[in-house]
Amino acid sequence: MSDTMTAPTQDGRAKRNVIVLVLAQAFLGAQMPMIFTIGGLAGQSLASNACWATLPISMIVLGSMLSATPISGIMQKYGRRVGFLIGVTGGMLGAAIGSYGLYVASFPIFLLGSLFTGIYMSAQGFYRFAAADTASDAFRPKAISYVMAGGLVSAIIGPQIVKATSDAFVVPFMGTYLAVIALNLLGALIFLGLDIPRPEKAAADAPKGRSRMELLRTPRVAVAMICALVSYALMNLVMTSTPLAVVGCGYETNDAADVVMAHVLAMFVPSFFTGHMIARFGVEKVVGLGLLILTGAGAVALSGVELEQFFIALILLGIGWNFGFIGATSMLAGAHTVEERGRVQGLNDLIVFGGVTMASLASGGLMNCSGGTVQEGWNAVNMAMAPFIMLAGGALIWLTLRPAED
Repeated sequence: MSDTMTAPTQDGRAKRNVIVLVLAQAFLGAQMPMIFTIGGLAGQSLASNACWATLPISMIVLGSMLSATPISGIMQKYGRRVGFLIGVTGGMLGAAIGSYGLYVASFPIFLLGSLFTGIYMSAQGFYRFAAADTASDAFRPKAISYVMAGGLVSAIIGPQIVKATSDAFVVPFMGTYLAVIALNLLGALIFLGLDIPRPEKAAADAPKGRSRMELLRTPRVAVAMICALVSYALMNLVMTSTPLAVVGCGYETNDAADVVMAHVLAMFVPSFFTGHMIARFGVEKVVGLGLLILTGAGAVALSGVELEQFFIALILLGIGWNFGFIGATSMLAGAHTVEERGRVQGLNDLIVFGGVTMASLASGGLMNCSGGTVQEGWNAVNMAMAPFIMLAGGALIWLTLRPAED
């Protein structure tokens, strides 16, 4: 069969899979803005030291980092659906343990629940890669963008559920964690419609692809990972502290939920055209634009703590993350072979979420323990962005200026 006949057929399946993955991103993905809105506030109420307020968020990202490679390996061996159902199970267990931790006012139990929640977060990170599995080269960036755009719905659903459930019980925030259990139970049904073939077992003489160290030494792979790491880690650094900063500056929890909703909307609304921008202007320019917008987010945050400044800074943070992270994902997806897929994707998420874990942990320390006032802590969080943006920007410029490889 010719290539002209193969691509439409292939993309017909890919488009059906994109619909399933968009639904998963929209419905199941709502639990992430929910937990990121209240995780730090709940941690602050349970922790004996305010410096550890964001440790629950750090544990989520740590759980995601630790489970990234195993889940990637499971998907490579048993298929995407099995890995995604493991993620749903982790999300459900995490919420159940977290709600019990809140009920008995135990910070360690609450942290354990957060660790299990990271399993879901890790699996959700593979939605974007799954979108590319059955797509042609031309459709791949758009498929990734469309799936990420599913977060637009989760950005609206999640904060609204927080508003409806955070004070539903005597124990603050417990109702939100119970709602997360229900989301995972119902959301598991979505994956029944996924149609991604299980990877064929490689023959003994089949190409094995590059080793992890060889992949890391490949310039395009390395720069893609650096840009993904910086984009995601800086977004997490600032977002994790935002509810603490908003409430600490005298605003309400509902105001914090609205700021987070605006931020998550900004993370995913651009996804409707990010893929088209990559196809037209090139992935390097889109990633570079993302880094510039992240810089603008930090500048706005440093300008003051009025509610509108929180909104503008977090909206810019979301847009910058979208261009930087989706661009880096597209760059990585085009830089490895099929037999390297499980290896490189697991390695990428291990590195990215390792950095995000450190960022979320640092966020609480910078916010609560680096200054005498809330504003000083908030300024410290945003000033910490600068060296990492310079690192990613320098790596991207280096890649752009390198002679083209044969």
